[in-house]
Amino acid sequence: MTNRSSDPVALAAAKAGFSPATGYRLLADPRLPSQRPCTRERRRPDPLLGIFDEIVVPMLEAAPGLRPVAIYEELRRRHPDKSFGSRRTLERRIRQWRALNGQEREVIFRQVHEPGRLGLSDFTCMNDREVSIAGEALDHLLYHFRLPCGGFEHGHVILGGESFVALAEGLQNALWSAGGAPHLHRTDSLSAAFRNLDADSRADLTKRYDALCAHYGMEPTRNNTGIAHENGSIESAHGHIKAAVEDALLLRGNRDFASLADYRQFVDEVITARNRRHAPGIDAERKWLQPLPRNRTLDYEDVLVSVTSSSGFVLRKVFYTVPSRLIGHRLRVRLYDDRLDVLLGGTWLMTLPRGRSEPSGKHGHVVDYRHIIHALRRKPMALMGLVYRDRLFPRDAYRRMFHHLLDIGTEKDACRLTVELLAIAHERACEAELAQLLDDDLAAGRVPCLADVRRRFTPDAARLPVVSVQLAPLSTYDALLFQGEAA
Repeated sequence: MTNRSSDPVALAAAKAGFSPATGYRLLADPRLPSQRPCTRERRRPDPLLGIFDEIVVPMLEAAPGLRPVAIYEELRRRHPDKSFGSRRTLERRIRQWRALNGQEREVIFRQVHEPGRLGLSDFTCMNDREVSIAGEALDHLLYHFRLPCGGFEHGHVILGGESFVALAEGLQNALWSAGGAPHLHRTDSLSAAFRNLDADSRADLTKRYDALCAHYGMEPTRNNTGIAHENGSIESAHGHIKAAVEDALLLRGNRDFASLADYRQFVDEVITARNRRHAPGIDAERKWLQPLPRNRTLDYEDVLVSVTSSSGFVLRKVFYTVPSRLIGHRLRVRLYDDRLDVLLGGTWLMTLPRGRSEPSGKHGHVVDYRHIIHALRRKPMALMGLVYRDRLFPRDAYRRMFHHLLDIGTEKDACRLTVELLAIAHERACEAELAQLLDDDLAAGRVPCLADVRRRFTPDAARLPVVSVQLAPLSTYDALLFQGEAA
């Protein structure tokens, strides 16, 4: 106003440091903004006049969860000849109405985590990482354990679903890696611990989970069903650990691993690097953890199976082959998440990879051609209609050669030659070398000659080492006997 006494409005406003429009407004009303009434009039006609209070509000009161987009579409259906403005206008008006008149909303209560008190377990799907093993896509989950106070994490790759054996194996690995057990163990409503198909199974499974927690002195707890944020200390960590795995895969430049063991080692290294960043907090919390028991408890299911005349047994809709000498015997199977330990009585026989049934419900097959090749040589035509024929071939080269033989010859010749090739691979322990030879024959369009194959993979007698064994004279043993009597 001092500049206005000698200068025009535009120049006085410029000297004061604001626009000419502000200068004219102050000239018309010199009061401060805080001294003026806070009234704001609408500059445009209200497009929801006579609609919002009369139609929209009753809809919101009758169905509080109704989405604004559904209300907007309903208004357009009821009154196609009217204009309601943009959908954003309706959404903003509904949001304002709900803030003043809507229902009370759920409140998140932030928690203080005491050291050594709580440990959390959960599973998260890792299929979006697009990891493959030897060229085949890996369908898997990640068991994730976390101590929220210190930040300790542990992960274990799971091939099946959220089973009890997966939970037991992953949880025990995590506790022994952490060096102690918390006082409480929390999960969401895992089927491995709290849900099953019938009452008997539910009671049995809950009993096993309770026994697992009791072995480590932990009290089992769970969050309310459907309330994921109650387990938020690990739910939110899922995204962080998956992002860390994704970054490591991008830096690696390849998502294919030679074996499952290599991929598990890769995940362990990623999680170890995350734990290294929280080392001070983890070390401080370890002092408050309960001591571990002297040994682990069971992390497998014990099942009895009978070996049928097909030289195998069926377990969880999967057929497994075993040596034919076991036909008629009852075997004890220790069922892990990724493998089966097969025992005859108390004698360990073998370890088989665990199979899964197909998503369609059809039975799966885990077949080792070495178990049945001797019987198949006596009945080579059985290969033609064998239920698990595609699973029988140890490598893709054998399967492709079989189909090539079918295309150029008879079924009898194809079955006989393929079975003999499998027998040679077993007897001469040359499965990989013979597969390479078959790849070369397929590339050249040739049919392998059995005589040449046998000659190539038969040991050369001239190259066998000569082993000379000198027997000690029996008088030496007499001397030892006399020395013993003298002593």
